[in-house]
Amino acid sequence: MASTLSLQLRGFRAKLLRRYEHRPFVWCLSGLYGCQWRRSQRNNAEPGDCCCNKLEGASFALLTAAFCLTLVFLYFWVQAKNDYNDFDWFNFGSLGFWFPWSVVLLLVAAGFFTYVTVLTLLAVCLLSEGQKLYLHWSHKIGILVSLMFSIAATAVLSDLWSEEWTTLLLSFQISAPFLHVGGVLLMTSLAWPVALHFFRVNSRVKRGLILGVYLTVLSALYLVPLGLYSPCIKEEGTLGPAPALIGHRGAPMLAPENTLMSFEKAVEAGSDGLETDVTISFDGVPFLMHDRTLRRTTNIHEVFPNQTNTPAAMFTWSELESLNAGSWFFSHNPFGTASSLGAEDRRRAGNQSVCSLQAFLQLAAQTNKVVIFDLYRPPMGHPYQDSWINRTLEVVQSTIRSSQVLWLPSDLRYLVQELDPELQQTSGSRLPLEELQSQNIVKLNLHYSSMSAQLISEYAAANITTNLYVISQPWLYSLAWCAGVHSVASNSPQLLGTMSSPLFLMSPADYKLMWILTDLLSLLLIFVIFFFHRWRERGLAFSSGNKIPLDNSTYSKFKAEMSDIWSVTSANSQHEKTANLATVTEH
Repeated sequence: MASTLSLQLRGFRAKLLRRYEHRPFVWCLSGLYGCQWRRSQRNNAEPGDCCCNKLEGASFALLTAAFCLTLVFLYFWVQAKNDYNDFDWFNFGSLGFWFPWSVVLLLVAAGFFTYVTVLTLLAVCLLSEGQKLYLHWSHKIGILVSLMFSIAATAVLSDLWSEEWTTLLLSFQISAPFLHVGGVLLMTSLAWPVALHFFRVNSRVKRGLILGVYLTVLSALYLVPLGLYSPCIKEEGTLGPAPALIGHRGAPMLAPENTLMSFEKAVEAGSDGLETDVTISFDGVPFLMHDRTLRRTTNIHEVFPNQTNTPAAMFTWSELESLNAGSWFFSHNPFGTASSLGAEDRRRAGNQSVCSLQAFLQLAAQTNKVVIFDLYRPPMGHPYQDSWINRTLEVVQSTIRSSQVLWLPSDLRYLVQELDPELQQTSGSRLPLEELQSQNIVKLNLHYSSMSAQLISEYAAANITTNLYVISQPWLYSLAWCAGVHSVASNSPQLLGTMSSPLFLMSPADYKLMWILTDLLSLLLIFVIFFFHRWRERGLAFSSGNKIPLDNSTYSKFKAEMSDIWSVTSANSQHEKTANLATVTEH
């Protein structure tokens, strides 16, 4: 029984020591990575050799850099999805024509990242099989193109749209715990090829370089949670109510923005308030329009082809009423949602006209919704250039209860308070608390990049609530929810209104436990992998007819033993031949 168990253990040990050559697998990897499709071609790393020569080492370093940069840019652009609409309309204003550049950029970034990731996986698999790396020249060009694209796109967006880096930093407050786990798992899986080549390389310098780089990255990942802050890591029972939803220009994913249909859709989606932009027509009628001109959201190029760049405020109300403010929604499809509309909604959306402030306020009064709007001063030469505030107040006071209006314009604020003290004074700037209180400010309307749980709490203690704009992605809404934001202006109230809890919410104790367990399990697996490779490489003699020793001392000892055995065998054989010859002679 004991001898059988001993034989089984020896057989198991022999299997572990044997280096298996997965020739079809290696052939496929080499073909895809280096275009080496000859089955008979072998590219094994010799004992004591590095995984590649200097040129291929530089190519692998470039591949690693391309993987990191394309990953960073893709993550950056995915998180910027909340502002794709602004990006596309910015390009529309600069180029003069509409095109979904944001989606194209996303697809290109995803394509480059996929390409580089596949090459990286092929390289790691080849290293895990003990193969030398050889990257085909076409792949080297592809890596350079991917690298240059990532660098150029990042530089251009940083110059033109630098505030999006704030969005990236905010995203870490939601995604960092998951990125930490994913990064640790990735580095743990890389322990196999790293340990294999660490114990096969004879040079101490190369060994130190391999282990140093690996342990540096691993240690940084292990310690990342020490610098992590997230308002969604909080004690149970401390989460406040979900922020109220204010339809930004209505529900622009379901109907053309700033049209009566868009606001009706926002009300149907359960919005608590409505947000818009107000301009004064040449004959004194306040109407809804965000842009300075009518070029983007009307068919002015058909009705008034010679006035496409004329300020919207320089048209009379009758001229504005003659324009179609809905057909552009289907030709441009700004959010990619136009095709989801039913036949009746498509008909209604295509026939929308420019909406007056009075019609907008009547809808809000009937549905008991709060309203907030930007008010644009007419240009020079306009009849109401100096009385635009009074004209707007006249419409407000005659249509809706003033307490439903969050008054945002900062011009002549003290005069407005005297004329209508019931208006809820709202500031679009993060001013000192004393100044806000002196102006009777009851609400702040800030860009979401200003999100800070501490500041929101300080303002709330002074009875000043906070509204953030424009938040349309669930992760940003979750962050605002955890930070204690009171309301958000959103392009997607129909989506955010269905959320019953933040996407990420965890107690500090649970998060600490997840962090520590992840790091400890990773450390244990890495130790086992390194120990296994050390044990196997030291005991490995032959595998498929090839000598694969770990180092010169082990190999020399094995070679000496084999030489002694061969000498003894040769002597015995010669002795037997002499004895046989003597026997024949005697006969």
